Order: sequence, then structure tokens, then C-alpha cells
Amino acid sequence: MASPSTDPADPSAPPAAEQASFGYRDVPAAEKAAMVRGVFESVAPRYDLMNDLMSAGVHRLWKNTLVDVLNPRPGERILDVAGGTGDIAFRILRRQMARRAAQPDVTVCDINAAMLSVGRDRAADRGLLKGLTWTTGDAENLPLPDRRFDAYTIAFGLRNVTHIDKALNEAHRVLKPGGRFYCLEFSKVTTATVSRLYDAYSSRALPLLGRVVAGDAESYRYLYESIQRFPRQRELGERLRQAGFANVTWRNMSMGVVALHGGWRI
Repeated sequence: MASPSTDPADPSAPPAAEQASFGYRDVPAAEKAAMVRGVFESVAPRYDLMNDLMSAGVHRLWKNTLVDVLNPRPGERILDVAGGTGDIAFRILRRQMARRAAQPDVTVCDINAAMLSVGRDRAADRGLLKGLTWTTGDAENLPLPDRRFDAYTIAFGLRNVTHIDKALNEAHRVLKPGGRFYCLEFSKVTTATVSRLYDAYSSRALPLLGRVVAGDAESYRYLYESIQRFPRQRELGERLRQAGFANVTWRNMSMGVVALHGGWRI
């Protein structure tokens, strides 16, 4: 019996499996979410310590800037996606509590149960037991109703989704008209000399730190490679517009090591 043709020009040939980037590799798109889940299950216990070591603590300033720009208002419902360990959610809660606002309402949604478990434990340790909801869910298919939230944040998570545009469309769906979207993510360094130094540091230091501190060099090699393949600032801004967001802006921080993109749901 003849084998099915694999010639792409043959109309009878079976369609090729959709591919997605996993670091520098292309893998079947259907497998990427599970592979990313495995990465974060491995690093969850030391994820926040590694963030401090990798950025020399500067990630705290980047996240503070995100919450400054978000400027959470009394009574708002805010969704933080891919925020399993609670870093962004805790900052939002403290900002609202400092203003003696109405009971905060922050939902943390993450695809990875191990990261959410770390976040719940951290919340309990800090006495942050009210105003937080923890939900397991995929950024590309959020288990949440339409037009529910006043603001959506995602910090260092968008580059890990399989289909960025699906995640942006979901963000648009769950936001109320006038709702705000903010994405904090590694981006393209704007100075050539600094870019070369940063790339040299990241390609070597991240896997080394991952091996020594987290016992997992490969997961941090993936994290470095995923940064390299993430859309540049202008491209991500255009994809936000295509998802329906208006007033799209971005702000480079640390010379473009990270960028904060924002937009409004219309």
C-alpha cells in the first residue's frame, strides 16, 4: 500500500502540524503549553529568588513601575495573568489598602498550579487573605466572563504563551469598555553595545544560576531563548492594536531590557 504523500504541493497530503517556538526550537504548538508548564513546575520553589539574582533586584523596580502606571482605583476589579507567585497582586493590594479603598478585588490567573501554590503560601505568610482570588487558567482561554475587569496585567508571562494574539484577544474580551491593559515583558535593548553585553551575560549567567540555585539549567536556558524570540516593542504594539486596543503605548526601562506596553479596551 502506498504511503500518504508528504509533498506540501500535493493537495491530498495531510496538513503539517502547527509549530510554535520553545526557546530556539520549534515544537508542535499543541505541545508547547505542557512544556512551559514543566519549566515552571521545576522552578516554582525558587522562582522569586532567581528573579532577584538574575536582575540584581531591579525586577522589583520594574514591577513597582507597572503598579504605579496601573494606579489601581477604589472598587476596581483587576486581573493579573501569569502571576502565580503573587508579586504583582500583592503590590496592587498594598496600594489599595494604603488608600483605604473599598475591599480590593484582585484575581490571579496562572496555568501552573505549582506557581499558584507558591503564591497562596506567600499570601498567607503576609496576612493577605482577603481580596485575592486564585484561578487556574490558560491566558489563551481564560475561564472568566466577558467584560468583567477594569484592568488586566501580565508580567513576564506573555512570551510563554503559545499564541500571543489569542492571549491579547482574551485580554480584550474580559476587560470592560475603558478597561486598561498592561504588559511588562523583556524586550529589545535599544543600545547596540549594551545589547551585546546583556546578551553575553544572559546566555551564560541564566543557565549557570539556574543550575546552581534552582538545580535546573535547561529551564533557564529556555527562559533566555524565549526572550530572544519575543516580538520587539513596535511589533508588540501593533499586535495590541490588531487585538482591538486603543491608545497603545510602550515605555522602555533599563534601556529596553524590559518594556511596559499599555492600551485601552474600546
